[in-house]
Amino acid sequence: MSRNLMLRIAFAAVAIPVALWVIYQGGWVLALLLAVLGMRGTWEVYALAQRQGIRPLTELGLLGAAALPVLGYLGLPATALGVQCFYCGSDASLLLSLGAVWVLSVFGAALRVRAPTERPLTAIAVTILGPLYASGLLSLLYLLRYGPVATVNPLVGLAYAALPLVIMWVCDTVAMAVGTTVGGPKLAPVVSPNKTWAGAIGGLVAAVAAAFAYRALLPARAALSLSALELTLVGVVVALFGQVGDVAESLLKREAGVKDSSDLIPGHGGLLDRLDSLYFAIPATALLYIVFQL
Repeated sequence: MSRNLMLRIAFAAVAIPVALWVIYQGGWVLALLLAVLGMRGTWEVYALAQRQGIRPLTELGLLGAAALPVLGYLGLPATALGVQCFYCGSDASLLLSLGAVWVLSVFGAALRVRAPTERPLTAIAVTILGPLYASGLLSLLYLLRYGPVATVNPLVGLAYAALPLVIMWVCDTVAMAVGTTVGGPKLAPVVSPNKTWAGAIGGLVAAVAAAFAYRALLPARAALSLSALELTLVGVVVALFGQVGDVAESLLKREAGVKDSSDLIPGHGGLLDRLDSLYFAIPATALLYIVFQL
């Protein structure tokens, strides 16, 4: 077993229980964690851009990254929160208006502090992209945690929210193990030369198997109501979108000329390196859950 694979397993052994506890707690605990993760991920996106001479409007970007999960939480329907809240789901136009004000603020700030020779268009684009990518996509976890099923049984809501996280961890781990052992044709040789088609297929098969194993191991009071076909679809979608998300983040790093998005986690790289798969897998799973009316 390679050292990198062992580090991934060790990190997941700690991170997954913590993540499950936070998701179970929900509320402000989840909102604040997502805000912190969103800010850190956005900072790493900006660091990649800065290596290419792009100067994002960092303060406004980090503010947007912190605000997205908080506003997402405040925008939840009162029935999902179990409390009566004046702003909770009462007027979505307020949240949309705040988002529009933030975008306009980015443009206004660029007008004041970025000359035409300082690539203002690129600075604005990266400033807006960072929070949407590193914070907004992750905040769609609310759709998994607070779906209609969760209002009836919070424990089932936790089980549904944790499903893509567990599947993605298994998929990543098996894909790396199979890719390292089997080798073969490269999946994306220019962008991510270490990934192979064998690893991707192995990860996909493992993801589907993990979905069924996960359902089988759940206690009866947290049982999933997904059919075999639906469970298979979740496994396939999480694996496919997660692996695309991994390669997509590699594209950003290759342009910046770095191997890792940062050195935040020794032996692992940055936060983007650890969450890149989930940035794509969580929204895809949320869409499936909406189709399944969960």
